[in-house]
Amino acid sequence: MPTPFPSVPPEQRGEVHVLDHSSLVLLDNPFDDPVRRDLFVYTPPGYLESEARYPAVMILPGYTGTGEKLLARGFTDMSIGTRIDRLIAEGCPPFIAVLPDCMTTLGGSQYVDSPALGMYASYLVDEIRGAVDQVFRTNKKWGLTGHSSGGFGALHLAMNHPGVFKAVASHAGDLGFDLAYLGDIPKAVSAVAASGGVQAFVERFWQRRGHSGGDISALMLLCVCCAYLPDLDASPLPCRLPVNFETGEVDFDVLQALCEMDPIRRLELPEQRAGLEDLDLLFIDAGRFDEYNLQIAARRFVSRLTELGIDHVHEEFDGGHRGMAWRYGVSLSMIAEALRT
Repeated sequence: MPTPFPSVPPEQRGEVHVLDHSSLVLLDNPFDDPVRRDLFVYTPPGYLESEARYPAVMILPGYTGTGEKLLARGFTDMSIGTRIDRLIAEGCPPFIAVLPDCMTTLGGSQYVDSPALGMYASYLVDEIRGAVDQVFRTNKKWGLTGHSSGGFGALHLAMNHPGVFKAVASHAGDLGFDLAYLGDIPKAVSAVAASGGVQAFVERFWQRRGHSGGDISALMLLCVCCAYLPDLDASPLPCRLPVNFETGEVDFDVLQALCEMDPIRRLELPEQRAGLEDLDLLFIDAGRFDEYNLQIAARRFVSRLTELGIDHVHEEFDGGHRGMAWRYGVSLSMIAEALRT
């Protein structure tokens, strides 16, 4: 944030459009979450006056985030629209930015297809991408960036949908699940117990005004279990759980099953790493002081990428997991350059 007044002059600004999009693939999702959602799309300066076609970049926020939230201006941070305006004014190739809403009752979707949450990967890859290509002048070249859960989502979509995205960035993406989630289990157990059980916790979460860090840890653990371990016959949630929320006993078999969704492990599957091998750009970063140890997980991930001969760019920076929205400026400029060729 170089100044408390970061906006560029009006003639250098792009425009944010709001599409009213109704999904088919999210119909009948288990939590009855809305299928009609706002889709925010940024078009670069001069878009309306030209007939040029532009690459598109999808931006996936972290857990509890939405595309709309990325558009907010804070005291020490700028909106994603202003950030892109500034990048383009400084010489970055112009592009269209796509800001989707993948919120759920459990605070997020992890951007996967799960019968226990909804078909959010298909929502992005098929519906949202198709809608943007139809309404806006894209050149059908797509990039993808995200932070935290969004960083995991970027890697997941690249691995599961090879060839769809040509440039991908993961900022402190969820990796190394054995470290990332194990420490949150005690906090989650305490928060759920205070509400009287899993079902009561979920029902009451949205009725309260304030939430503790333990509440968020609990909701996220339930979210990732529904995303990665769906079981429609299970109760009270349609998923397997790695801990007994009454006794605190950890089920390490379930925890290991959850870890199978870790992109580090998935690199061992040829069909999964093929999606990363075909990229024109794969960018990975994390702060040196990440509160969830995701810098350590990123090192493990890029070490294996190197062993497998998969081209990538890896950076560590002075900072933690929060307050790193400025890193979008790094990835977006690199993605725009990669998509220009």
